[in-house]
Amino acid sequence: MSQYPHDPLRQDAAPGTPEVPEAALPVSVDEHVSAAVAVVVESPADSLPVSELAQVSNEAEVMVPSSDENFDEQSDHAEQPEGEAQADVAAEQDASDATPKPAFLGDAANFVAPAKSAAAEAAEFVARIFADVQGKDSKEEPEAAAPVDAAEPTDAEASASEGQESTEPSDEHNAQEELLAAFVPELQGKRVLVLGLGASGMAMARWCARSGADVTVADTRDAPPQLAALQQELPQVRFVAGAMSADLVNGQSLDAVYRSPGLFPATIAEVVEAAHAAQIKVGGELDLYALALRELAITREYKPSVLAITGTNGKTTVTSLTALLVQCAEKTVAMAGNIGPTLLDTLSKHIDEDTLPEVWVLELSSFQLDGVKGFEPTAATVLNITQDHLDWHGSLSAYAAAKARIFGEKGLMILNREDQMVMDMLPPPVRVKLQKPQLRAHVTFGGDMPQRPGDFGIENVSGMDWLVRAHEADETSRKGRNVQEVDLHIQRFMPADALRIRGRHNAMNALAALALAQAAGCSLAPMLFGLREYRGEPHRVEPIGIVNEVEYFDDSKGTNVGATVAALSGLGPDRRLIVILGGDGKGQDFSPLALPISRYARAVVLIGRDAPQIEAALQDTGVPMLHAATMPEAVEVSSRNAQPGDGVLMSPACASMDMFDNYAHRAKVFCDAVQALADDAGQVLGGQS
Repeated sequence: MSQYPHDPLRQDAAPGTPEVPEAALPVSVDEHVSAAVAVVVESPADSLPVSELAQVSNEAEVMVPSSDENFDEQSDHAEQPEGEAQADVAAEQDASDATPKPAFLGDAANFVAPAKSAAAEAAEFVARIFADVQGKDSKEEPEAAAPVDAAEPTDAEASASEGQESTEPSDEHNAQEELLAAFVPELQGKRVLVLGLGASGMAMARWCARSGADVTVADTRDAPPQLAALQQELPQVRFVAGAMSADLVNGQSLDAVYRSPGLFPATIAEVVEAAHAAQIKVGGELDLYALALRELAITREYKPSVLAITGTNGKTTVTSLTALLVQCAEKTVAMAGNIGPTLLDTLSKHIDEDTLPEVWVLELSSFQLDGVKGFEPTAATVLNITQDHLDWHGSLSAYAAAKARIFGEKGLMILNREDQMVMDMLPPPVRVKLQKPQLRAHVTFGGDMPQRPGDFGIENVSGMDWLVRAHEADETSRKGRNVQEVDLHIQRFMPADALRIRGRHNAMNALAALALAQAAGCSLAPMLFGLREYRGEPHRVEPIGIVNEVEYFDDSKGTNVGATVAALSGLGPDRRLIVILGGDGKGQDFSPLALPISRYARAVVLIGRDAPQIEAALQDTGVPMLHAATMPEAVEVSSRNAQPGDGVLMSPACASMDMFDNYAHRAKVFCDAVQALADDAGQVLGGQS
């Protein structure tokens, strides 16, 4: 009988034993934990993966990661590419600190089991036996070398060694000691220039200084906001204000230059060219983070799973959701990067507190990824590519190339198969020795049925959409078939409607998060619980409330066309929409809005500087174009044109700086206007569907 007789979702979480083809596995088994593929044991009844059996009787309390304010990809400098001003991000209260670290089942010599039920003890025993049969340790153990059979000792050797322990250090121990003795941190004693004193610039200055480097920080501003903190915390660090010219490099005997991600390439071009001419290393915060992990692997044998997320839209949602899923699976986790706080400040905090996590979940922007070298995640995803930040990168192809750097050389690639620019990032097959050419290890996700073993997708069953994954069918079902045929078993996880986050795009975000977390060895059952509990991020298609039978949605973070298309496609099938569009368009092409607007919109209300360009792009849709001078007026116009059952979606497809301080300020003005509507109607704002 199933362990969850009253929970069909958990019963469905365990299919028959999947067989994973080589194409779906990582290049190196040692580099990844089973390529995000859960191993399950066949039984006559429904069953969970064996790796989960020891956990179900002791399910820990789920703790949602703290929600720090998002770094908006430009937080490091006044000359921000998107023009979105950002508040300083407070230090993250890492939810992983409160998460108990699971004991390693395989460490039998040191493991002291707490009082458990007989069922729990039996489950652990089965898990150990299964691990031995498979020739590998439990997924919860750190990677270890395969055991080597040793010859039996002679009688003389046995008697000589009986009753005493060998004091002779092993060759492996000697090699590690020699490596540590010879190890010198790469930054120690080096002269380093940091460009830009924003959040990332300050973090890089701190890290380089604590690593023993001689640090200079340069900024075009005379008194950037972080200057007082720099002078107080790091009085030994020099600060230089003014234009970023080659004089910062020439004759300075520098060893490295590290640039803040918010700086326009044109602003620092002269410095970078001078550094390249002098063969001086140029990098950014992600380069320093990757270097730090390599050094920690040597000095502390610290080898965490690193899960990295980028894309034009959905980064923050997938990052937060992935961290929650990892935490639900009882692994310690740290979340950092573009989402805030910075990579290096977060790493420093965990080193100082001796709380280095098992898993890192990183949100990375195109600015952080541009030019990075040496970053090797366990698994990474590019969620989508649409036009954005072209003023910074120069072209869409350059923007996509920066995003593609997230995969490194070895990481498991998790790809959106519905986005051709993302799929084009998969390198061509490579011939290894005498084998047939093989594709790099990758998994795909999409809103359709998966067609390859290991891929994720959505299956419609009797009108209900399910989150699913494909596995290769078992051996018996393949007998008599052509070896080239792939017979798939579809594993259903949960109905898409069970998610608290709305829309098809969020169902795909959930699939991406599942794929990432499984790449870190996370068990399925607790992750499905986390999926059902996740409520989404502020200002991302966030339901505000219902007034006069019309529901209002805040998607102020929809600062580009792709984000607004996703919001329209997610909400539109369930209702007609009044859409508030406009602001600083950043030179985007607004024509991709035409199809979803014609399909789902009852009317469009235009605001902001680039309203005329948006209206021109939508003139053939047949949808009424209305105008408003302010956000409160736009909300009032929307309410007058909406009908009962409709939705009002504020998803501007533009940046906010032409009318507001930032996207959060824009959201507040919108929400205040909706609240005023409710007050005028004598209603309590609420009743979100």
